[in-house]
Amino acid sequence: MASFTELVNGMKTAFRSGKTKSYEWRRQQLEGVLKLMDENREEITDALKKDLHKPKLEAVVFEIDFCRNDLIETMNNLKEWMKPEKVKKSLANFMDTCYIQKEPFGVALVIGAWNYPIQLTIMPMVGAIAAGNCVLLKPSEVSWNTAQLLEKLIPKYLDNDCVKVVNGGVAETTALLKERYDYVFYTGNTFVGKIVMKAASEYLTPVTLELGGKSPVYVDKNCDLKAVANRLMWGKTCNAGQTCIAPDYVMCTKDVQEQLIQSMKTTLGEFFPDDPSKSESYGRMVNSRHFQRVKKMIDSNQDSIAIGGDTNEKDNYISPTILKDIKFTDAAMNEEIFGPVLPIIPVANEDDAIEHIVSGEKPLAMYVFSNDNTVKDKFRNSTSSGGLVINDTMMHAGVMTLPFGGVGNSGMGAYHGKLTFDTFSHNRACLERELKMESLQSIRYPPYTQRKMGNIRWATTKKLKGRSFMSYVPFFVIGTIAAYVIKVFGLHNKLPFFNE
Repeated sequence: MASFTELVNGMKTAFRSGKTKSYEWRRQQLEGVLKLMDENREEITDALKKDLHKPKLEAVVFEIDFCRNDLIETMNNLKEWMKPEKVKKSLANFMDTCYIQKEPFGVALVIGAWNYPIQLTIMPMVGAIAAGNCVLLKPSEVSWNTAQLLEKLIPKYLDNDCVKVVNGGVAETTALLKERYDYVFYTGNTFVGKIVMKAASEYLTPVTLELGGKSPVYVDKNCDLKAVANRLMWGKTCNAGQTCIAPDYVMCTKDVQEQLIQSMKTTLGEFFPDDPSKSESYGRMVNSRHFQRVKKMIDSNQDSIAIGGDTNEKDNYISPTILKDIKFTDAAMNEEIFGPVLPIIPVANEDDAIEHIVSGEKPLAMYVFSNDNTVKDKFRNSTSSGGLVINDTMMHAGVMTLPFGGVGNSGMGAYHGKLTFDTFSHNRACLERELKMESLQSIRYPPYTQRKMGNIRWATTKKLKGRSFMSYVPFFVIGTIAAYVIKVFGLHNKLPFFNE
């Protein structure tokens, strides 16, 4: 098995040199990433086409421009983000300077995913660099053409001492995880996420785990089912359903199911007028293994196919497929589908749906279609998930001011926009004070007395809201003046307060 000890140690040496901490270095690297994206747009879209048959619009909008917009947001705000963050102070610290310093962790390992191999690799890297870290990238070997492209391009545009790419499979990833890092950021499935976390725990290395799970959908009665079908089918057919936040299954009443299926048929006819297999707007399963995995789900539910079910092994093609009258115990419900198959499960009402959701693992995303505020509130207040979207699917991921991440089995930590910068930054607590007014400080020094304790408690004990901080300012001013007078006239040796 390969060893990456020398490589990682070299990056640690580069970090200790201090060059990654300057604004100038960070800005220069981010400009390099921008140049990489702009100068190699066609190569990137070609690689994504080879790996996933990814439509050009999806490659440009969801991979290149998605990363580019996040990058521009970071570049525009980096100076502000790097500034020390002032914090509120108590009366005891009124004269002190208290702030949070954003400092880089050191060397960060970023393990990308194959389904969005540009977005899920470049975006964490951008945040890590912006925060002043060195970055070791491990693209997914499943999207091999994109992984090779990143290995070729990144050394041309970024600092070769501080940003490196390692390609390979399970053996290389296993070897990488044996090394000690200052931060690990992993995107992928829950099974591997546990392996990553276990490896990181050996050194108590902090981690962000962007995982997945079965993201549920509830469709209420009295909805515009054509609009619901459009938004559901868009979320399910993007990247051929290979999206961590794709709708995984639908819950609705039996009556709604039949109407929804008809609307879905209409929608799919509009999305792919001829045949999805001939459409340039529809992708493919990434490889034969994943094709067979999803095909097995379809084969085990042949009697439940309401729409689709067509496959072509030579092309790794699976048509958009709707399964009806599915039970929670059926094979399609045993694991995250991660493909263009959407089961519909009849339930009695929203309470029935919520009961199922809360009895399982917390999902990465949850989608509720309803015009009833009571129903919306029930899902908002009675469930937990990484994200909640009402009357649409997946759109929350494009809002850079919202945290993107899971909870429980669907992951830990979040990123996007400033949150990525914060993820890769250690919040260092800083307090600065002058070596003056020592007479005021003496009340905390031994020997301890009842009077000293009373004064300390008066200055530090929190008060319930109702009386503002300003009401205590006169007392503070009087105390400061008194301390000054005592110091100037040398009264501290004469007053019993200071001699107890």
